[in-house]
Amino acid sequence: MSADTVYRAHSRTATGHEDPVATHLRDVARTAAQHAEAFGGSEEAHLAGLLHDLGKYGELFQKRLKGQERGIDHWSAGAWVALSRYQRSGIAAALAIQGHHVGLGQAAEDALRDLDPSRLEENHPLNLRLSDSDTDHLLRLLDDDGLLLPDQMPETVYGGLNGLSAAAMLDVRMLFSTLVDADFLETEAHFQAASPDQKRYREPGPSLEPERFLSALRSHLRDVAATSQATPQVNEMRDHLLAACLEAGAGPQGLFTLTAPTGAGKTFSMLAFALKHALTHDLRRIIMVIPYLSIIEQTVEAYQEALASVVDPESMSQTVLEDHSLAGGTDRPEQGDQQQDHSRLLAENWDAPIVVTTSVQFLESLFANRPRRCRKLHRLASSVILFDEVQTLRTSLAVPTLATLSHLSKRYGASVVFSTATQPAFTHLDEAVKQYCVGGWEPTEIVPDELHLFDRARRTRVEWSGTDEPIPWEALAEQIGGLRQVLCIVNLKRHAIALFNELKARDGEGLLHLSTSMCPAHRQVALDEVRERLNDGRPCRLVSTQCVEAGVDLDFPVVYRAWGPLDAIAQAAGRCNRNGRQEIGEVRVFKPEDDRRLYPDGAYQQAASVADSLLRERGADPMDIHDPRQFEQYYRELYDIQGVAGAQSELAEAMETQHFAEVARLYRVIERGAVNVLVPYCPEAFHELADEVRETGLTREWIRDARPHTIGMFMPRRDDPVRDRMEAAPVRGGRRGAKEYADDWFIYLREEDYDADLGLVTPEKLSLLIG
Repeated sequence: MSADTVYRAHSRTATGHEDPVATHLRDVARTAAQHAEAFGGSEEAHLAGLLHDLGKYGELFQKRLKGQERGIDHWSAGAWVALSRYQRSGIAAALAIQGHHVGLGQAAEDALRDLDPSRLEENHPLNLRLSDSDTDHLLRLLDDDGLLLPDQMPETVYGGLNGLSAAAMLDVRMLFSTLVDADFLETEAHFQAASPDQKRYREPGPSLEPERFLSALRSHLRDVAATSQATPQVNEMRDHLLAACLEAGAGPQGLFTLTAPTGAGKTFSMLAFALKHALTHDLRRIIMVIPYLSIIEQTVEAYQEALASVVDPESMSQTVLEDHSLAGGTDRPEQGDQQQDHSRLLAENWDAPIVVTTSVQFLESLFANRPRRCRKLHRLASSVILFDEVQTLRTSLAVPTLATLSHLSKRYGASVVFSTATQPAFTHLDEAVKQYCVGGWEPTEIVPDELHLFDRARRTRVEWSGTDEPIPWEALAEQIGGLRQVLCIVNLKRHAIALFNELKARDGEGLLHLSTSMCPAHRQVALDEVRERLNDGRPCRLVSTQCVEAGVDLDFPVVYRAWGPLDAIAQAAGRCNRNGRQEIGEVRVFKPEDDRRLYPDGAYQQAASVADSLLRERGADPMDIHDPRQFEQYYRELYDIQGVAGAQSELAEAMETQHFAEVARLYRVIERGAVNVLVPYCPEAFHELADEVRETGLTREWIRDARPHTIGMFMPRRDDPVRDRMEAAPVRGGRRGAKEYADDWFIYLREEDYDADLGLVTPEKLSLLIG
């Protein structure tokens, strides 16, 4: 090319805006460095930004922009320069550069040697051609544009090829995050340019204002207490928990547990801790991690209501940002509600002061290798991360998860809180965690022993005698039918249906059902009726699966719970006499009679067996679900049986070899993939939504509107007849005009399969719904 050639990083926009390679590299380097300031990685992030698109100086890439070439690798050249020039100090930058389009690969010597241009020319793993294999030539062009590389690599964030695996891998992902987010933002600003002269950047998200937010929260809690239906004793307990959280929030950063009984007000107290902690340590944001979508919606609504006095309604969705798999979509950006569009953009990289997200979204991003999933990770530095209902974490993932969170706290200035009424004995895994990171797992409990919260919260009495002999559904229905207000929680959907039908045959007055076979809109209607009946003193008999156990505010005088894990029994008890309006509530544990299976899966069955063993061991002195020490023993025995501390799983091996792609594939919060199915709960809405998606394809707006009418189900096998009842939703804008279909969104075709009481009920042999 001639000396006056303009090397472009992207196509010219419709407004005529140019984006020269030098400008793009300089801007990405600057933005990446800004992202890394929170953890002291600015110089390394700046270097990665300067080199990430070095190959765009290559002639073949410039031809690609003109449509004259295809299949060009423009990223490997910069990765090789980082590695060959800076040796081991350049490994993290090389990995980040190499992965910023194709995902992080593996931090192993063989894999790194394969970045050599001479090897890639002979055998490129993606069958691409290098834009230019002469990196010296590319560096001269970089130098001609006034972009200078340092003689020596600044201190690297990376722990090394032989470092402790969870820590080392997080170091790479954090650097990677700064680079890919900077690249996304600068590219977006180029294509949004309104004139030839200037990029147009998105408006940044609001800043966390902990002092104002905390003042608003405390005022809101005073208003809530004034109208609360709870007893003075319960309100006093909530006040004491709040005070303990505020006191702990003023203390040092680190790892924390918050162990408090159900109904003690943990949701707001956690937020109070986080705001006080952010005020004390000048932290940037709060991330709330919740296992269930139903609880997320409640929490977002509660937090937004608490902050309504100090946050403008138009910016509320950007201040308390909801982010999970059903909060977005797969289409291209569209014109629409400006605030919703802005919230969607901010969710891409968590540019918000308070983020409420799912365990799946948070944890799988923390172990991801793809650019879009990792993009937000740098936002976790200098933050407060709150985990609600932490007992739901799969034990097989406990050690690597704890190690990564420990390193996130120790190296990146994040404080982490694990909150639940049934605290797992994760400190038992401290030595195993230290095999993955230096810090181990030794959290500080926020609630002081002298508060005696669990003793003060003894609002129920557990009757264990029902576990002696299995009880038939007919006999159980006879007992429940004789009670005016009662909740019965079972382990399986078919158990809920069996018991519901038995009760319906006797007396259907006040009989309701709840499970995830019902879409959210249907469940909400059922819950509203339950609450009305309870408050009015009318008959109310609710049969439910475990979906009612966490985060659902119900207050029954009597609760029946099918035998299961000890934490599940305790969570069920949290729906009994929740507000302390009776002297004592009754929790009756029973074993259902079933000649097939009693539990959803093997891990659940194993946990139930440990609880059963403990009960038999206690003998005449039954287990006390109000005693945290009982759960310490329970979890220790569960971890020992499952071999959590010493298991050499595929995931452990992938982490040992720092294989980012394999770790991302193997780390799954939910073992089996689920799909989203639009169901005919409300026929009019169903047909309108089905017709719309068939015509326009999936859009973010459609997904938002469809959420209340959607259930999750395991994807049936290809040879299963239920597949004939599901129509794949089309994807908007298929490649080259071809019709494409989603693999995770479907329309259910048989309206008669949706029952007004039970939700979607297919013939039993076809039913693969999540239990």
